[in-house]
Amino acid sequence: MLDIQQILDDIAAEMASETDRGKVADYIPQLAHIDPNQFGIAVATPDGQMYAAGDASTLFSIQSISKVFTLTIGLGKLGDTLWTHVGREPSGDPFNSIVMLEHEMGRPRNPFINAGAIAVVDAIMMGHKPKETLGEILQFVHLIADDESIRFDHKVAASEMAHKDRNASLAHFMKAFGRLRHDVDNVLGTYFHQCSIAMNCQQLASAGLYLVSNGVDKHSGVRVINEKRARRINSLMMMCGHYDGSGEFAYRVGLPGKSGVGGGILTIAPGKGSIAVWSPGLDHVGNSKLGLKALERFVQKTGWSVFAE
Repeated sequence: MLDIQQILDDIAAEMASETDRGKVADYIPQLAHIDPNQFGIAVATPDGQMYAAGDASTLFSIQSISKVFTLTIGLGKLGDTLWTHVGREPSGDPFNSIVMLEHEMGRPRNPFINAGAIAVVDAIMMGHKPKETLGEILQFVHLIADDESIRFDHKVAASEMAHKDRNASLAHFMKAFGRLRHDVDNVLGTYFHQCSIAMNCQQLASAGLYLVSNGVDKHSGVRVINEKRARRINSLMMMCGHYDGSGEFAYRVGLPGKSGVGGGILTIAPGKGSIAVWSPGLDHVGNSKLGLKALERFVQKTGWSVFAE
């Protein structure tokens, strides 16, 4: 029988000795001040167990991991109509690239690059003000994490809004193609606040459990999303969850996952557990450098890869 706690303790000790920790996301000034010498990991299992090591209780900005949650909301509200707003293909380009938008008439390649996530936010707003949409997003996160203490980090959101030019370019480009229905600043304000949600590894691992269990929230027994859509979210996480490092992540870890430039990674082992890891230093494509290494070690020790025999 696996001793998951011992595995996490061993991984945390190994990561503490690493010297090449990557570089924090300094293009968002509020994230530039974060100490890169931090590492946390947590595993939540469907039977209610939680295992954690390192800085697993330290809050961090989940950033693009939030795109998994808004995609789930979008599929719940719009069903397959959502795919008229955004595609399902890997991008092969940086997360904030505008290149493919021009080739594909303003329709983003997938929901996990910035343009795709902005399109999903626009789709789920459905004529509502940002405050109403953000309330819905936060309420959903409270539900799946079973934790009503989770909040937006308004300083991070303000920092992103003050340096919004790249994302504003993506949004205006999509608007020019008729892809966005709402005011660009309202969409961006919603998007930046969504990305600013602050969670720790334990909360994040707990929030991912519905994707471990075919769409069912094991905390409450409530079905969050139907089984077919849960599988499809996992497949998109496998193909597109790490920008143009998605192939490398699939090769080394072999699990669906979604990274964020805050240094977090949410990883799903279907039927087994939800793994959240955080270390703020990023590699050259924007994924947590130690996070990827730690997850690779975890899968080697547990055999939880979807490609395992």
